[in-house]
Amino acid sequence: MSEVSNLSIVAHELKAPLSLIRQLTFSLDFASSASEQEKIKSEIVGVSERALRTVNDLTKIARLEDGLFELEPVSVRNVCSEVEEELKYLYRFSEKTLVTKFSNKSRLVIANRELLFSIIYNFASNALRYSAKNARSTLTLKDEKGKVKIEVRDFGPALPKTIYEKLKTNSLEAPTQISLRPDSSGLGLFIASKFARFMRADVGAVRHRDGTSFYISLPVSAQTSFFNES
Repeated sequence: MSEVSNLSIVAHELKAPLSLIRQLTFSLDFASSASEQEKIKSEIVGVSERALRTVNDLTKIARLEDGLFELEPVSVRNVCSEVEEELKYLYRFSEKTLVTKFSNKSRLVIANRELLFSIIYNFASNALRYSAKNARSTLTLKDEKGKVKIEVRDFGPALPKTIYEKLKTNSLEAPTQISLRPDSSGLGLFIASKFARFMRADVGAVRHRDGTSFYISLPVSAQTSFFNES
């Protein structure tokens, strides 16, 4: 994909939240109650946070080859808990739920904490963005043959088969528009794939009739047996 096309995708990904922030700001003057104002404010915060994280993640991609991100033993449960904590108020204001389920015995994985957080946050944020009201999304950790699999169950529109196949064959080389998800250029999934590849991890998806489960699978650290965590 050409540099002009990539810039166009980035511009599209940032234009949508900026336009929405402007609309939400104008709508504050017409809010009929304090609770409605609070709901609008929370939406502004959520959209702003998503746009800011997109910019930060794009900056990280540019820095991947500079040797600034080291791979080391990382507590995967702690990272997942941090994502849940950061998103809990946005989920609550949106009248949706994110439930974390830990069934893994391995506590440490080989990763970069910052990049891993970005991937999990991206999956959980998309589940919030596209799932219907009162949806109950899950963030699950489990062991799988020397790896820890982190999976977010997303109740939004199903992932198109073409993108699913690209993830399956590790051939997602550029952002690809997800037609069933409004205003999605596929940039977030491309970023997650890029970060995972750097960490020698696998990113994939499982298609369901009522949504998609996005996951990342990381190698367990050899230091796991020496790590104690309550």
